[in-house]
Amino acid sequence: MSKIISEAPGRICLFGDHQDYLSLPVIACSIDRFMRLEAVENNSKFFEIIFSDLDQRIRIPLKDNLRKIKKGDYLKAALKVLERRNVIPTKGYRILINSNIPINSGLSSSSALTIVWINFLLAAFCKKKVSPTELALLAYETEVIEQKTSGGKMDHFSISLGDTIFLDTKTDNVKSYKELNLELIIGVSGIKKDTYGGLAHLKSNALKAIKNVQNKLPNFKIDDIKKNTNNDILDLIDGDLRPYLHAAIKNHSITLAAKKEFEKKQLDQKSIGKLMNQHHFVLKNYLKITTPLIDKMVDNANKSGALGSKIVGSGGGGCIVAIGNNNKEKIINSLKEAGAVDAFSVNISNGVKIKII
Repeated sequence: MSKIISEAPGRICLFGDHQDYLSLPVIACSIDRFMRLEAVENNSKFFEIIFSDLDQRIRIPLKDNLRKIKKGDYLKAALKVLERRNVIPTKGYRILINSNIPINSGLSSSSALTIVWINFLLAAFCKKKVSPTELALLAYETEVIEQKTSGGKMDHFSISLGDTIFLDTKTDNVKSYKELNLELIIGVSGIKKDTYGGLAHLKSNALKAIKNVQNKLPNFKIDDIKKNTNNDILDLIDGDLRPYLHAAIKNHSITLAAKKEFEKKQLDQKSIGKLMNQHHFVLKNYLKITTPLIDKMVDNANKSGALGSKIVGSGGGGCIVAIGNNNKEKIINSLKEAGAVDAFSVNISNGVKIKII
């Protein structure tokens, strides 16, 4: 019997948190923390799935009813999405899944799970070769469209394609930056975040603010940097919505500034760090997605010599990323002193892998 091994990395959003669901661009990278799936045929009519890290087992019959799928059940949602493309399971597998990506920490462990699962199903039951971009779009359809959640495409593209990418979420065009030498350090707060609730709230208010401006300026576009002079635009909407619009405009500008830096022949890591600090300032003070522990971790990292630091992900907990300067151990120790439950350095990695033995 053949064995199928599917592997996908976690990801870090470097620039563009809370931008992709507004169809604004992002810069993200995959990291060398991985979700791994090993599947062996089990001569049955079901998938036996073992999550070894969580000590959990589930069974999914091959003829399972996919009409009613619970929120967050990406495994069944993926089966439904692939069924529409005539990718139909015909034999059962015993599947072992494990990961060293911290769960519910802003490093996209859920999207990594969705992607290793879809990649396995395609390898087992689809004759057509699927590109990393097609895989990313299938995962996006599974998690966001099928499950009706508030996320964007950043996680799926950065995990599937690997390296560091600038993603235009309107066109799905990608610019890859390979072999970047960034010293990245992750600090994990241990505070579980409400991904769905946080995203829905922030997305709703941002879209409402944009719509209010468009009611007065029909030609207003959130991505038109040249015309988005903050004071003039912000004066058009009520005060309680202004922070969301300001954050969208400012973070978009920061992301585009970072793109210019990444496209230079020689990467200026100090400039990237300054932009990262600016991005965090907006996330903290306008979108208010940080916590006291997250703030302390960022402060400690910067005081210990990080070039820049920011919260990662939807917010309300999770983790931070810092850019080191040949001082990663000092930064790691400072994060633990601040109260991080874990801190470690990571490298930028390749995207998904699939192997049939």
